[in-house]
Amino acid sequence: MKNTVVVSLIGTQLDYVGKRVDRWAKWRPNVSLCSQQDLIVNEFHMLHDNHSSRLANNVAVDISSISPETKMILHTTNFKDPWDFEEVYAKLFDWCQQQEFDTDKNDYLFHITTGTHVVQICSYLLTESRHFPGRLIQTSPDHNNKNKSIGRIQIIDLDLSKYDQLATRFDIEHQEGKDFLKGGIQTKNKAFNKLITQIEKVAIRSQDPMLLTGPTGAGKSQLATRIFQLKKKRSMLKGALVSVNCATLKGENAMAALFGHTKGAFTGALKSRDGFLLTAHNGVLFLDEVGELGLEEQAMLLHAIENKKFHPVGSDATVSSDFQLIAGTNRDLKQEIKKGAFREDLLARINLWTYELPALKNRKEDIPVNLEYELDLFSQKSGHRVQFNKEAKNIFIDFATSNEALWSGNFRDLSSAITRLCTLADSSRVTVDDVKDEIERLKYSWRPTLEPSGDNLQNYLPKEQLDKLDSFDSNQLGYVIDICQRHNTMASAGRELFDVSRTLKSQPNDSSRLQKYLNKYGLKWSDIS
Repeated sequence: MKNTVVVSLIGTQLDYVGKRVDRWAKWRPNVSLCSQQDLIVNEFHMLHDNHSSRLANNVAVDISSISPETKMILHTTNFKDPWDFEEVYAKLFDWCQQQEFDTDKNDYLFHITTGTHVVQICSYLLTESRHFPGRLIQTSPDHNNKNKSIGRIQIIDLDLSKYDQLATRFDIEHQEGKDFLKGGIQTKNKAFNKLITQIEKVAIRSQDPMLLTGPTGAGKSQLATRIFQLKKKRSMLKGALVSVNCATLKGENAMAALFGHTKGAFTGALKSRDGFLLTAHNGVLFLDEVGELGLEEQAMLLHAIENKKFHPVGSDATVSSDFQLIAGTNRDLKQEIKKGAFREDLLARINLWTYELPALKNRKEDIPVNLEYELDLFSQKSGHRVQFNKEAKNIFIDFATSNEALWSGNFRDLSSAITRLCTLADSSRVTVDDVKDEIERLKYSWRPTLEPSGDNLQNYLPKEQLDKLDSFDSNQLGYVIDICQRHNTMASAGRELFDVSRTLKSQPNDSSRLQKYLNKYGLKWSDIS
């Protein structure tokens, strides 16, 4: 059996009884702790200051009278201000460092009922960090016990792994946060889910800038909004979300729009304006397409992030704004730095937490659940429920998840497609014909992106062969390779490449025609597919 060692502070109010002889009828925390039938205290360390020495001795005598097996040890610990966190923590930390704890022989309990709230918080921190290698114990009155002086106790173990229910609640809370950031969509893409898991942690633990990168339409704006809403839901913010598309901030008005201006600061400034940064005070400022900002605006933004202060246009006085910045961009900011279009020091400041959102074409396993999400969204907006028939849905998903579907506009393309399908659907059902028409619309809308550059040829042909190709041949071959890479089979690629001439043949053999074309340059289907 281990010995029980208790550390406690004298309770200058709760332990005090004056000269009253009926003190045993009153509940006193430290005396109560040693009055428990199920807890034998072998050693009791009581901390007190110089002014409480007499009270500490009186309490020690009373404890010895009811628990003679308890060894009382008094320690003089003076706090100039028991509400000063820094002082209290430092002195309790030093006291713990001076002790020789033997956890093999002793169980240690830190009594947190007495002392100021600051003392209690510091006791918790020292126990949680294991500088005090034990548990917390709390005493309280027990109104159901006829002997009012005894009270009751509760031992608090800070090893949360022992509390399955509590640990489960934490897991549920994190899962709810991740689901919230995903808009309730049960995504399957492992890379995206891992990304959201970390973003959820950072969103609730950090106020530092975040940088969201990725192609246009990947969902940066929606994610920034949900990060703000999650922080608001957890009562981490008091201010608003201010969303700004930096591509719209051009010319001399960009500075004034961001940082505000005084009346008469420039021609047309008929009244003063707060500006986006000040409006975002105690909230979140989302600067979408941050790479579009001018260098002068970037310099002032860097100063505002680091100092929480800036000068409005036309003012000599500084204003303060404490906001969290979330920046979004579809550009490679490192390349922009090389071009001299973006400040390296600003990127260093805003990329502490950088997350690249994947394009929709790289998350094809998530298309079916996003399809359902878009259908629900259409119903909410229009008040009209529309569904696919089974065959139509299968055809759309097969196309949407194939290499033919470029999704160059990402989720915007998907949202637009579902909106068109639902709007044109008769009897609230999307049919096969509706889907086939929409597939052709999508292919046509993506056609401009198919123009080849010829840059991909160097991955398939040696330089000496490329140097002998005419511009016409190299561009044609580059185009063919682009088409091939979007198809799973040679026959499928051939049908798109020979879409007109094949209709003039009684027995078109698209695979054979494509194979012969590739052989002309020493290429095989397996080389490029």
